Formats: sequence, structure tokens, C-alpha cells
Amino acid sequence: MSQAKSSLSVWRWLLLAAVIAGGTTGYYLLYHTSADTPVAYATVSSGTIENIVTATGRLQPREYVDVGAQVSGQLVEIHVNVGDQVEEGQLLAEIDSTVYLANVEGTRAQLRNLQAQMIDKRAQLELADIQFRRQKRLVETRMTSEESLQIAEATQRSAAAQVQALTAQIEQTASSLRAEEARLNYSQIYAPMSGTVVEVVARKGQTLNATQQTPTILQIADLSVMTVQAQVSEADVNRLKKGMDAYFTTLGDQNRRWSGQLRRIEPTPQVENNVVLYNALFDVENDQGALFPQMTAQVFFIIDRAEEVRVLPVGALNNRSSMPSPGSRQGDRRAEVMLVTATGESQRREVTTGLSNRVQIEIVEGLELGDRVEMPGAVMAATNRPRPAEGPMRMPR
Repeated sequence: MSQAKSSLSVWRWLLLAAVIAGGTTGYYLLYHTSADTPVAYATVSSGTIENIVTATGRLQPREYVDVGAQVSGQLVEIHVNVGDQVEEGQLLAEIDSTVYLANVEGTRAQLRNLQAQMIDKRAQLELADIQFRRQKRLVETRMTSEESLQIAEATQRSAAAQVQALTAQIEQTASSLRAEEARLNYSQIYAPMSGTVVEVVARKGQTLNATQQTPTILQIADLSVMTVQAQVSEADVNRLKKGMDAYFTTLGDQNRRWSGQLRRIEPTPQVENNVVLYNALFDVENDQGALFPQMTAQVFFIIDRAEEVRVLPVGALNNRSSMPSPGSRQGDRRAEVMLVTATGESQRREVTTGLSNRVQIEIVEGLELGDRVEMPGAVMAATNRPRPAEGPMRMPR
């Protein structure tokens, strides 16, 4: 029993020692260390504030064309590769033209046959005209019968009708010949525009079937002007206006900005994971060829901008409830800061604020360039600590 009381007494003394050590340490940290804690300051500087809408986008050529085959057959030759520069009218690929060439030659032969028949029919018509005129003169002198004149007239009309029918056949065959020649020409595929070959879909030796749909062989794009297709959320799309400035950076060069103006907002949305997104398009020049299709772009649409103005971190304002919301540019909003004077003293100063984003705010009036202000969080740590009690600290019994 005495041993248990002795053990309990030891634990009480250990607990009392721990309380005393903790209190002493806390007293030292609170009244000695915090007094030396540095106060953070912010300096009024000159800069640019932008109120922006951010989005992620993809780069696409503004002008491009899918080059396809209008006739069926085996692809016997492709004269270009991906990345080649081509000019309008340049030969790109060839399809086996054996059948189409045979059809053209057969239709031409049929047309020559009809043209030869036309010569015979015209000769018969001329003979019928001569016989009709002769019978007509003989009837006037009563040297032939009316029946002979009627036969001559019918023969003349029949010959004229045969000439007309053969003329229609010649026109039909000539039209068929033009169609066959066009199909023959389609077996050679030419560039419809100047640009860069960005994709080759078909392969040499592949059989193309153009009966149901036009098979694509390759794609040509003009890479001198690129279109940025930015996906903007439905919460921000109403803030965008046609003609507003925009810029973007790429993953490969985030320090370089590419600028343009908003050209169009497509009204049809895309829904991804229950998020409604709208495509906003703007164009940029790509004279140096540094931009390529399908590049990822971090896009920034500039709602408002203030250049070379006095700026201060938002956290330096004491009563931030009265400051403008991000994007506001009202110049009659007031706020307070703790200005550090030349003598090192802190002085409350009322300022007028302007454009603001989530990080910085424009100072319209109340501060000058180079002024230093205290950050409210650091001031509270240095000034709002409790005072030490007078007299020696009493140890608990």
C-alpha cells in the first residue's frame, strides 16, 4: 500500500514539473521571441493590372482543306509527304487511270462514228431538197403528178428529221465524253490551295472507293494564320465581347505572348463531365512558323486593363470589405492602410482604389510610388499580444 502511494506521489511531481516547464517556455516565447518578430511590408510600385478571363484552348489553322479522291481505283503514287510546302495546282497523287482512259477512247470513237453518219445524213438531206424542188417545178408545168411531189416532200422531211436525231445523239455522246475526260482527270489529284501538307491519310497501293463517300488522301493547311479555339465556361462567356483583346501562351514557351482579338463565340456548347463550355475563336499571325496545329494554349481574355498605375497587394488593405470586387474600376471606393512614415512610425491612411484583381489593386489616391505600408496579418502578430502580468510568476503548488 505504501509502495502504491509512493508511485502516485512520483507521478504527481513529474506532472507538476512538466506544467512548470511548459509554462516557462510559453512565457518566454510569448513575451520575448514575439517582440523580435519582423513585420512584413509592401511597397507601392508602378505596374499593370489586368482583369482577365482564363481558358484552355487548341490551335487550328484558319484555312485548311481535306484533299480527297472523286473516283475509285488504286492509289499508284503519292508525290508529297507531311511537312512539304505545295502550291495551288501542284500534282499531289495519282490513281490508276487504265479504265478511265479506255472509257474516254471508246466514247471518242463512238463520237467519230456519229459524226461520220452525220455527213451521210446531210448528203441525203441535200439530195432530198434537190428532188423536192425539181418535183415542185415539174408540177407547175404539169409534167409530173401530185403524188410524186408529195413523195419528194416526205423524203425531204424524213432526211431533215434524221439529221436532227443524229445531232442530238452527237451532243449526248459529246457530253458523255466530257464526263469520261473529267473522271480521267480526277485520277490525277492536284492541290486546291497553297499551304503545308499537315497529314497524309492514304498510302500508296491502297484501293479507294469513292462510290459512297469521298475518301480523304491528305490535308493541306495554311499555317501563316492560326485560330485559337478556347473553351470558356458558361459562367464567364457573358463577360466576353467581340473584338476584345486576348493573348495566350504555349506549353513550350510560356514567356512569349501571342495576341489577337476575339472574332467569334460559337453558340453551340460542348458538355464535358456536366460542364458547359463555349468555343471562343481569335486569330494570330504565325509568320515565323512557331505555332503548329493541336498545340495547347493557355488563353487570357482581357476584360479591363490599367497600365503604369500605382499598385499594391490586396492583402495590404485593412478594410477590404469596402474595396472593389475583382474587375471593378470604380474610383470612389475607399480603404485604409497602415502607412510607414519616414521616421518609422505607423500611420493610418485612407486611399482611393481602382481596378482590382485577386492579387493586386490600383491605388488612385492616397499613396505615392515608393510608400511602404504594413501587411495587416503581420501587424496583428506584433501589436495584439497580451501584456505580461506585474510581479514574479507564482508556481502552482
